[in-house]
Amino acid sequence: MTRQASPSSLRPRLIAMALSCAFITTAFAAGTPDPAKTRTYIDKAWTTLTRSQEDCASLVDTKVVGHPVLYVPAGQAVPDAVTAIGKRCGVDVRPLPKKVEQLGDIDATRLPQQGLLYLPHPYVVPGGFFNEMYGWDSYFIQLGLVADHRLDLAKDMVDNALFEVEHYGGVLNANRTYYLSRSQPPFLTAMMTAVLDDPAAFASADARREWLAKAYPLAVRNYEIWTRPEHRAGDTGLARYYDLGSGPVLEAKDSEYYKGVIRWLRAHPKDDPGYLIKAAEHPGEAEAATLKDASCDVRASKVCEGAWVDGYRLTSDYFHGDRAMRESGFDTNAHFGPFGGSTHHYADASLNSLLYRYERDLHDFALQLGKAGEAERWAKAADARKVAMDKYLWNAQAGMYLDYDFIAGKPSPLPYVTTYYPLWAGLASPQQAAAVRGKLSVFERKGGLSMDNHAAGVQWGEPFGWAPTNWLAIKGLDDYGFHDDARRLAGKFATTVDQGLADDGTIREKYNMVLGNADVKVMAGYSENVVGFGWTNGVYLKLHELLDGKAKKTAPAKTEKTP
Repeated sequence: MTRQASPSSLRPRLIAMALSCAFITTAFAAGTPDPAKTRTYIDKAWTTLTRSQEDCASLVDTKVVGHPVLYVPAGQAVPDAVTAIGKRCGVDVRPLPKKVEQLGDIDATRLPQQGLLYLPHPYVVPGGFFNEMYGWDSYFIQLGLVADHRLDLAKDMVDNALFEVEHYGGVLNANRTYYLSRSQPPFLTAMMTAVLDDPAAFASADARREWLAKAYPLAVRNYEIWTRPEHRAGDTGLARYYDLGSGPVLEAKDSEYYKGVIRWLRAHPKDDPGYLIKAAEHPGEAEAATLKDASCDVRASKVCEGAWVDGYRLTSDYFHGDRAMRESGFDTNAHFGPFGGSTHHYADASLNSLLYRYERDLHDFALQLGKAGEAERWAKAADARKVAMDKYLWNAQAGMYLDYDFIAGKPSPLPYVTTYYPLWAGLASPQQAAAVRGKLSVFERKGGLSMDNHAAGVQWGEPFGWAPTNWLAIKGLDDYGFHDDARRLAGKFATTVDQGLADDGTIREKYNMVLGNADVKVMAGYSENVVGFGWTNGVYLKLHELLDGKAKKTAPAKTEKTP
């Protein structure tokens, strides 16, 4: 596959190291791919990955140390079953300190201990140490559940997401207290649509309408997260990712990740966007007070205190970017600056495409509920977002949607596979869709679509590809009539999953697109390739629906010609 050249924010030496490690094959002998075996694995995985808070194993969190705690919403009566769980599993059941009206109302750093947030229904987890219900993972998991006719569990997951909005302020990164300051890519209305569109999901039309009437205002409330001042991308009229907390993330076990960032920046000073500041390893009271604003609170956080190397610490702006990167789901990437540390500086194609789709979904829901005035409001919001995306994100010369750095006032020079999200959302004009389709060679590899074309050694970059980004691109291409491309890419990624299972007996969270297997070696950031894996299982089933001619086609929204 020929790749187009692209500037990179990382130095050639790191790129060479990343390429040499990422493309080396492992010692195991390649097995023979067998879709039937993959299907059997997925059938069993739905059971092994399903959690209920009546199950003691669901309460375990390997990411933090301490006695397990289950938090319930403030002011809510604790169900008898939950009280019984606490006794049976040796778990402390506690109410949150106050009622949550919006995301960020509770400062998790002030809780005596981090813990699991109660959800009333069973849910499917990604796998491995991801032992909770994750925000954007859940959409792709749910697609698979619907495809597999497990509608009760699919609806349970939507109802859990709506419960999070009602009681925890929004759809969370996941249902742990240390995620109370951030959400994840907004797929809630898409999850709602997945069950609403299945005739078997509700006993009657009245039951369907009653459910939608309760869910709609919660979906609106979740949307409002993204229109808060903190999530506005300057004066572009677009949104950005932003975590409402500050400093190192609470789920970090220790300082090693952040120390690794400092070491890399020290070794590559020309690539430091300004993430480093000079500081003492053991600051006095005056310097500690200054660092609280300039970096992080060394007195309140052991992780912050330990995040020091050779006289340097990370800036508070870096920590905001690091947290925003985690809200985006693309952790870790080099697309939004080294280690994603400038994520909050961008109006990006992924988030704003999802919000356009969200607004169109709210329009449709409002019409179904007889709320014509509200439907008009949502249509206008979607139209305004498309205008802003065409102004700031569409690059006619590149033939792609490019993320816009609203702090620097310029588009990113780096392509990202999220350029296909506008097709999934239905906002691209036919001319824009054709142009983006013409750039498939930038991303297409033996095993499917890579995240980008500049290897930097991080998991959300070349040569790695993921089920969600592959599915959104494939679905978007198919909806715009590029059926041959969609089927070719679907076949590639499905075969990659089959090959990975044949090689080591597992399904993974990510794959090597160049090799077409699960041989993944990450040089920087998170290096594990987690087994499970929820969203890969779900997307695999959707890919086979498309390949078998069973996929439902979605007509793109009517759009004007390319500006």
